[in-house]
Amino acid sequence: MRIDKMLANMGYGSRKEVKKLLKDGGLQVNGEVIKDGKVHIDTEKDTVMLYGEQVEYKEYIYLLMNKPPGVISATEDGQDETVIDLLQLEDQIFNPFPVGRLDKDTEGFLLITNDGQLSHQLLSPKRHVPKTYFAVIDGEVTEADVEAFKNGVTLDDGYETKPGDLTILKSGLTSDIELTITEGKFHQVKRMFESVGKRVVYLKRLTMGPLELDEDLELGEYRELTEEEVTLLKEYKPQ
Repeated sequence: MRIDKMLANMGYGSRKEVKKLLKDGGLQVNGEVIKDGKVHIDTEKDTVMLYGEQVEYKEYIYLLMNKPPGVISATEDGQDETVIDLLQLEDQIFNPFPVGRLDKDTEGFLLITNDGQLSHQLLSPKRHVPKTYFAVIDGEVTEADVEAFKNGVTLDDGYETKPGDLTILKSGLTSDIELTITEGKFHQVKRMFESVGKRVVYLKRLTMGPLELDEDLELGEYRELTEEEVTLLKEYKPQ
């Protein structure tokens, strides 16, 4: 890769600004000062230093966010703040996007990446990647609901869902539940409960595939996935 393209990709400025960095003699490749932006480097083997600090090239970025309510799962929106708006500029330069969507008022586990292949892998309806949610329900959730979800329920548009694994944590005038589903239809969890005459009043995603929400992350905070977590995602095969 050309050294000027690499630096621009990594957020060190526009091509014009990078050209000035090079002209000032602040860049070294394997100990040698490089002033020509057309020089090609091997991003995996060569050591690149800019003003004494090592530049590590990354093609892909993998972020785990604890999405706060009130924020849109999109790259841009004319009216509302998006999850991308919450990212540091140094992460935004990778042009990442959310993998799937969480409703505006839903919080919890959200994966953000620029790896289109991995995103497709996780969202493909053929792969049935499970996602687990915690929800507070207005109404008493019963064993009859557990059974109904196990068989799949019919949504308001006539769509029949795949089986959902519903666990009752607390039942009463309001109920706490966990639900694992393998699809991601629009407002699916809310519509599944509506199909049995109940209403979701709070919804939080806990897991996606092999990964769980990092409880150390406050709402709106995020962190990079570890190499091990990225490997888990890439190699994940649903049961």
